[in-house]
Amino acid sequence: MTIRSICILGLDDYPMLTGDASLGHIGGESVQHVLLAKAWRDLGLDVSIIVYDHGQARIVEVDGIRAVASYRPQAGLPGVRFLKRTMRVVQAMRSVDADVYYQSPAGMVTGLAVWFSRKHRKQSIVRIASDLGCIPGAQLTPYARDRKMYEYGLRRATLIAAQTEHQQALLRRHYGLHSEIVNMLVEVPALSTSAVRDIDVLWVGNLRPVKRPEIVLELARALPHRRFVVVGGPLPRQQSYFEHIRKRAHAMPNVQMLGAVAYKDVDAFFARSKVHVNTSSVEGFPNTFLQAWARCVPVVSFFDPDDLIQRRNLGRKCHDVLDMTQQLERLLDNASLCADIGARARRFIESEFSPRAIASRYLELLAAKSAQSAARVVTVG
Repeated sequence: MTIRSICILGLDDYPMLTGDASLGHIGGESVQHVLLAKAWRDLGLDVSIIVYDHGQARIVEVDGIRAVASYRPQAGLPGVRFLKRTMRVVQAMRSVDADVYYQSPAGMVTGLAVWFSRKHRKQSIVRIASDLGCIPGAQLTPYARDRKMYEYGLRRATLIAAQTEHQQALLRRHYGLHSEIVNMLVEVPALSTSAVRDIDVLWVGNLRPVKRPEIVLELARALPHRRFVVVGGPLPRQQSYFEHIRKRAHAMPNVQMLGAVAYKDVDAFFARSKVHVNTSSVEGFPNTFLQAWARCVPVVSFFDPDDLIQRRNLGRKCHDVLDMTQQLERLLDNASLCADIGARARRFIESEFSPRAIASRYLELLAAKSAQSAARVVTVG
């Protein structure tokens, strides 16, 4: 099968694609979707993304990528709107008529994408966005119906792309499914020798309980002589949580909480930072790790995907808040150590996370799947 066109089902992606953060929050999956879309476009493929209807035209072309509107995220009556939303997504997939449909994160759209692909003899890719996507019942979906649809798609996708060996093992253990590890993508910026690192500790993410931004405030209280910057806005229905954190941060002289910042502007904060800290209780493979390492910034985290931080010495993995406090202070007290770790991290990013290489790997894996299917047909015949 020759692949000429690919469609990404990324309903949240329009703000990232257009650069207009006023249309909604920009999460890690949207970052990955748009970077991947651009890489596939640069390989000569016709690329579309199915997105929410924010009032834009039904089809909008941005940088050579078509955004196809499906449905308004807040429209419709509960209990009735599910069917209408399903129809709108299917209609959008039908209008695109791509050779491959790519979907993440876990949700009911996973099932729709794979069902449509199988019905119309297309290929499908399901990408695992979080470790929770590999554990039955743990997916961050509000309804059991959505989890069932996700699992339908997961079990029947042409290709499952995992981020880590840990996710591979979870998929085998809980679902008996084979997956391929495909790295994430990151834009690798040019380095500036004149950059001033005036931020001691940078935290970046959407503010929600699973990210545990309150721990940053504990760290800042324990290290009052260090400057902390918090970047990120609230998710829908998390405004009160965001305001609670902002109120606490405002009372701390060594903490600057900036709220939501456009993705294109976040890189400048990494360029000014000495250390990036991650306080999440669970992750997949954070985009912010890649952004930090691309800017020669060590990562200090409780979470360490496939032990990369420890194995490759790209920062520090911590056990608790006290340990994180101590690790931060040791790094910040040793500029040459930070520089060595940062340089090593930059080399790692340049060798492993090139957008063109990752986009090509997806195509190679799909070609291998097609060859395997053809061989089975010949054998049966």
